[in-house]
Amino acid sequence: MRAPQSGWVIVAGLGPGASSMMTPEVDRALAEATDIIGYQPYVARITPRQGLSRHASDNRAELDRAHHALRLAAKGRRVVIVSSGDPGVFAMASALFEALESMPQLEADIRILPGITAMLAAAAAAGAPLGHDFCAINLSDNLKPFDLVLKRVRLAAEADFAMAFYNPRSNTRPAQFGEVLATLRDQCEPERLIVFARAVSTPEQVIRTVALSEARPEMADMRTVVIVGSSRTRRVGPFVYTPRSA
Repeated sequence: MRAPQSGWVIVAGLGPGASSMMTPEVDRALAEATDIIGYQPYVARITPRQGLSRHASDNRAELDRAHHALRLAAKGRRVVIVSSGDPGVFAMASALFEALESMPQLEADIRILPGITAMLAAAAAAGAPLGHDFCAINLSDNLKPFDLVLKRVRLAAEADFAMAFYNPRSNTRPAQFGEVLATLRDQCEPERLIVFARAVSTPEQVIRTVALSEARPEMADMRTVVIVGSSRTRRVGPFVYTPRSA
């Protein structure tokens, strides 16, 4: 019996939430897919249709999802692994390549399709707080020690980067964001601007900008992107921006 032709695996970014922020390229990939793989809330964003199998899993099953996708592609399936935002930013693209290292004999066409990140959508909703040098830090300690998280926050503040924080606060680690704020207060002036952008691009979107001295841990949750300005970040009307000359 002839072996099935190799299929393909696409890792696609669904954008920050609104369907209008998903790229046409991702739309086409989803329309051609035989299988959708991803974290449960992201898979739920894909409309069921005949001939499409949806495989939802827990948020800590990244490598399992990647291996599953590669095995399906080896059987000739057309697989899309879905991530929110951009798949290369704290998401599934790197997990797929890590899985591929353990399956070097597998042949599959692999493509990564970019998406609008929650960080960029939040920055646009607030104005232009990432207008000069910036960094992104995932505050979750699921895959790295929390001491390392705090070290990176401290060094980024010392370097006067604007900072975008992913996964700032969850039910399982409610106190850690308070430690991050304390680290920022050790390094930054009390007037430093912080943007709390929750549920960006959805009907529940809330954008709130406060001074560092007014920031509180409960202002953030897992649907919030936190953007900390540099020392040069300032307000103009309702907007927050960082000059390119900073």
